[in-house]
Amino acid sequence: ISGSRDRDNMLHLHHSWTPNIDRLAEDGVKLTQHISAASLCTPSRAAFLTGRYPVRSGMVSSIGYRVLQWTGAAGGLPTNETTFAKILKEKGYATGLIGKWHLGLNCESASDHCHHPLHHGFDHFYGMPFSLMGDCAHWELSEKRVNLEQKLNFLFQVLALVALTLVAGKLTHLIPVSWTPVIWSALWAVLLLAGSYFVGALIVHADCLLMRNHTITEQPMRFQKATPLILQEVASFLKRNKHGPFLLFVSFLHVHIPLITMENFLGKSLHGLYGDNVEEMDWMVGQILDTLDMEGLTNSTLIYFTSDHGGSLENQLGHTQYGGWNGIYKGGKGMGGWEGGIRVPGIFRWPGVLPAGQVIGEPTSLMDVFPTVVQLAGGEVPQDRVIDGQDLLPLLLGTAQHSDHEFLMHYCEGFLHAARWHQRDKGTTWKVHFVTPVFQPEGAGACYGRKVCPCFGEKVLHHDPPLLFDLSRDPSETHVLTPASEPVFYQVMERVQRAVREHQRTLSPVPLQLDRLGNIWRPWLQPCCGPFPLCWCLREDGPQ
Repeated sequence: ISGSRDRDNMLHLHHSWTPNIDRLAEDGVKLTQHISAASLCTPSRAAFLTGRYPVRSGMVSSIGYRVLQWTGAAGGLPTNETTFAKILKEKGYATGLIGKWHLGLNCESASDHCHHPLHHGFDHFYGMPFSLMGDCAHWELSEKRVNLEQKLNFLFQVLALVALTLVAGKLTHLIPVSWTPVIWSALWAVLLLAGSYFVGALIVHADCLLMRNHTITEQPMRFQKATPLILQEVASFLKRNKHGPFLLFVSFLHVHIPLITMENFLGKSLHGLYGDNVEEMDWMVGQILDTLDMEGLTNSTLIYFTSDHGGSLENQLGHTQYGGWNGIYKGGKGMGGWEGGIRVPGIFRWPGVLPAGQVIGEPTSLMDVFPTVVQLAGGEVPQDRVIDGQDLLPLLLGTAQHSDHEFLMHYCEGFLHAARWHQRDKGTTWKVHFVTPVFQPEGAGACYGRKVCPCFGEKVLHHDPPLLFDLSRDPSETHVLTPASEPVFYQVMERVQRAVREHQRTLSPVPLQLDRLGNIWRPWLQPCCGPFPLCWCLREDGPQ
């Protein structure tokens, strides 16, 4: 994302017509074994910005809350974590984040903004403090609205039944009770019924908003305006900062349900609405590249393009897929170990510096961006904490033949599901699975019928011995190796398990930001551009 200058783009895996992304790959370096540190957005983004496994910063859960659930929750990227944006800002870079954040906002009040991007090294922010969700557009594919409606409806029915029973008992003199509990149970039943009716609109106002720095500009946001507003903001940032070093992180709202797509891209792709949304994002990439050209910045800008995780296989209705596909790779979003959830696009382009058209198959990680850009900017990687990323520049330049990653750990929440060993002298990458999710229905490639595969409990399998794959020959993870089929089975297992023990000794206990206390809605933390709960405003039509 940065060198002399820079930018990063987040997306999800795609198979569609993407000429601008293809052009980036042709003109730059393509990483074909690029791995995210988590298979869901909040922990993956935390690892990307800090260069550390999310379990180190506490950006994980132990109870199934996989990402931040509300804008008005107290959890978020801890203030004692150091992002590469913070270090680059200290080195004189203008730092901007445009698009999705989803790493928390407030701690104790609706305006303390303790987790805000401006408190983590960015001096400009325009975008969503939370994330675009299906609930923002009242989609049938719902993250929390449908579940909340069902719970509120159930409680309404219970209280309504209680009220009717008390009334009947009172009138027939079978239950000696005053009218007070009857009235209160009826009132609560009415409130719960109203809550179930309005909860969808409340979620839209609570979570689907745009901010400029510390100020809410749209609540709720106008979805069809989001793409042009983001592009205008990118162009404005580049023009303002073109005469000095800058870091710009463009974090697309694409390609996440509800797949908000401008009219001129609808129906254009052979891959349905998902393909339309990918093609619109590709067009946005092209617009940003054109702006760099027009401002004379192309040759002095290092561009990095990636995804925070793989496609979401469970996001489908009927026979229509809305969450993307992962090609030959098994599994998808939310699965801690399978390649489909964590192997993501990786492209670096820096004309005149990085060799065009180079393809690197060595294991690399999103966490590697941290030490890479920090050292490019003349900063120092922090020595007071473990940094799991490795400097990619020698590999990108071709001065190193191998990645510095011998081992990479693959977590699902705070649970270690898998690990890979890059055996450099043999040119082999081994993958060991300790835990895998139980696919539903049996034989399927995902956990259909639920939002995402679980990390623990009855719906996961603990393998003894662990599953072993040779990713060098079997990237689809279809052929499980056994002591009978793999002569070095036990040697590989012993070496990987020793590396896991060594890794675990470097972990320290930290508060888990995504557990229940940090991940429930708190009214006093809810950002609101009017007197709560009248959260509605439209303060600007475009960037200033």
